[in-house]
Amino acid sequence: MDEVDIAIVGAGAAGLAAAEVVEASGLSGLLLEARDRLGGRAHTIHSALGPMDLGCAWLHSADKNPLVARVEALGLTIDKTPPPWANIADTPVFSPARRAEFGAAFQALDARIESVAAEEGPDRPVSDLMDAGSRWTPLLNAFSAFYNGAEFDQVSLRDYAAYEDTEVNWRVAEGYGTAIARLAPRGLPTRLDCPVSLVRHDGPRLTLETSHGVVAARAAVICVPTTVLATGALRFLPALPDKLDAAAGLPLGLADKVFLRLDTPDMFPPETQVYSDPLSTATGAYHLRPLGRPMIEVFLGGAHARSLEGEGSGAAAAFAVDGLARVFGEAVRGKVHVIAQTAWAGDPFAGGSYSHALPGHAGARAVLAAPVDQRLFFAGEACSPNFFSTAHGAWMTGQAAGAAAVASLI
Repeated sequence: MDEVDIAIVGAGAAGLAAAEVVEASGLSGLLLEARDRLGGRAHTIHSALGPMDLGCAWLHSADKNPLVARVEALGLTIDKTPPPWANIADTPVFSPARRAEFGAAFQALDARIESVAAEEGPDRPVSDLMDAGSRWTPLLNAFSAFYNGAEFDQVSLRDYAAYEDTEVNWRVAEGYGTAIARLAPRGLPTRLDCPVSLVRHDGPRLTLETSHGVVAARAAVICVPTTVLATGALRFLPALPDKLDAAAGLPLGLADKVFLRLDTPDMFPPETQVYSDPLSTATGAYHLRPLGRPMIEVFLGGAHARSLEGEGSGAAAAFAVDGLARVFGEAVRGKVHVIAQTAWAGDPFAGGSYSHALPGHAGARAVLAAPVDQRLFFAGEACSPNFFSTAHGAWMTGQAAGAAAVASLI
């Protein structure tokens, strides 16, 4: 049996941040990761066209994001080109006039959300504030599907309003997943391919049952997605019903990607975005030629993305190509080639992309983050009160939970 001061479960951004704190403390620690790699939902793969982020890709609120300086210190390249959603391409279906109409509808909804969130009263779905008769309601729901991973009827108004965003968004040219993995502390023992199935906290020491045997620890930092907790893939004994309820109220929404290689990249304007159908919620958002590369990054979100995953491995790619042909004409089909795609809902160690609070569950993040008996500490993007759904939110909660675990033992 391994015995350590602090065990850390999960080597995504939160777990790596906690591991860094534990390593610096001088206490003994062990980082346990179910996957065969570091980074969790931050995952970069490499191709002849350049790095591709299958998971998180943007340094959101980059002017305040604590990871920016860390990425720069690694010697990686911060690209400050404005994001594609700030540069929507002109298409016959989405003309400048229609884009202005949509922008006005978006601003009106934001104003209603801000006003209602400032009032006292029960939580409610954001969809309660939407104009069901507006032609732009489907696209507003598509925005939510990309932003929250779920449509607005599944999103808590108070939780949504709590998110803090400076609207400054930068990228890591070598890949965000590359950066997160390189932030792993080098001196802390790490065990990959080692899922934890049970954490017992009914004795003088915690015991963690893993695929590689039992680990005993004085404290543990739990940094796994809410789906892992809610489905019982990771259990606690004695049970922690408050944590299970909180995790169930913070499900992971879904944002999948399809990457297309271009034979004739010059026919597409770089660093712009188009929608396959701006009048539908079941639409794709196409990032044309990111970083000037000869590819298209297609975003699919919410219930639509979940449905495509359910149809099988080729459905999302087929939809992506169909949508591109809808915008640019049928001739484009022979000029694009699928090079990668994701299926985060089907990932057994994720079950989705990032958390959103269901209506009525705006307080669940605080419940999930609360320590248990000053021995069990929790971290991850779902634990962040204001920066949820982001890698930097996960990182910050990991730092806090790691520091709390260290303080409990000193």
